[in-house]
Order: sequence, then structure tokens, then C-alpha cells
Amino acid sequence: QVQLVESGGGLVQAGGSLRLSCVASGSISSINAMGWYRQAPGQQREVVATFTSGGWTNYADSVKGRFTISRDNAKNTVYLQMDSLKPEDTAVYYCAAEVRVVFVTTFRNYWGQGTQVTVSS
Repeated sequence: QVQLVESGGGLVQAGGSLRLSCVASGSISSINAMGWYRQAPGQQREVVATFTSGGWTNYADSVKGRFTISRDNAKNTVYLQMDSLKPEDTAVYYCAAEVRVVFVTTFRNYWGQGTQVTVSS
């Protein structure tokens, strides 16, 4: 019913930048929070940044001042601008959204397939 598709990952040198995009599509009635998470090899998935429907943003301490999350509600899209990238930012980055589909009264979380970000030293 709902698909989240990420794009923009790739290989970049330390100090470089990447911009991730995530588009939500399907039978969407409304979206609450959208956010980005990441999972490095052998580690648990962790939150990177979130953007609530009320306009509040939250960042993991490790990315504050370097990453910026933004959102285009008209396009059901969330972005993650990543600057001053470090090798420790290497991970698969996942988009997530809290979505209410048409004819349903409750919200549930949906996840994208993930996009690989690799930062070389």
C-alpha cells in the first residue's frame, strides 16, 4: 500500500557531501513523522534524524552540525543533507515514515529498502 524509495547514496571521500532523498507513494492519506536511520555492519540500527509533522527536528549527537533533515510535504519527500562526512558515517541509510493510508484511522511505520553510504578515509 505504501512504498518508500531512497536515493542518493554512494561513495564519497571524507569531508565530502551527499544528499539523500526518500519519496513515499501509495494510498497515503497523511504522514506524521519522517526520518532517517542507519545501520553499520555488525551494529544495531540507529536514528540519525527525524522531522515531525509539526516541524520539529531531532538529530543524533554524532551528526549534529553536519547533517540537515528537510521535508517537502507536498511531495511526500524527506531529504538528508550530509556534509563533512566521516568514515564512521558509513552505513546503510533507511528512510522511515509514520503513515495513515486511506480508509484507515491509525498510523503505522513504513520503511524503505535502504541506500548504501560509504565514506573513504
